[in-house]
Amino acid sequence: MVVWDELVRFRREAQWPAGCKVQIVEGLVVVEPPPDPAHSDTVDELQRLLYTVIPRDWGIYQGLELTLPGVCGLFVPDVSVGPKERRTRDVPRFVAEVTSWCGAHHDRVEKLHAYAATGVPLYLLLDPWHSGKPTATLYGEPEGGSYRVLEMVKYGDELRLPAPFDVTVDTSLFPVG
Repeated sequence: MVVWDELVRFRREAQWPAGCKVQIVEGLVVVEPPPDPAHSDTVDELQRLLYTVIPRDWGIYQGLELTLPGVCGLFVPDVSVGPKERRTRDVPRFVAEVTSWCGAHHDRVEKLHAYAATGVPLYLLLDPWHSGKPTATLYGEPEGGSYRVLEMVKYGDELRLPAPFDVTVDTSLFPVG
């Protein structure tokens, strides 16, 4: 794991542009520009909803590093949810990514497989860049490094998050573009 350790050290010690998201995706250091206002508003709307249903001893995090050395990944999910206790060592119970024009492929492919391989129970992909029609896709039941699509809706429709959340996401609240 010498290469992994060197990648992580390089990512942490190098000088990166302010506000950029720096991740390791399949062994490559990936630098994305700061999120645009629509991206930030989407994350805000999702967090507001999740705070109404999570237990007090759980947290909702932006910028919390999720280290996945088994898939050569160090991700900074747009939203991760899980128990506050031991959060840096445990797999989150829920992760959401909002695609950007430059990182959509990573969110749709590499992160999808990495989160499944790590056993993250629910992965919500909010994709305003999906073929001209924004979509929300909920993945779950990770097995063998793959997810099952639990539900996919176009923005404007509702999507149901299962237990332990048991809440409906109104995607019409998410800005497009």
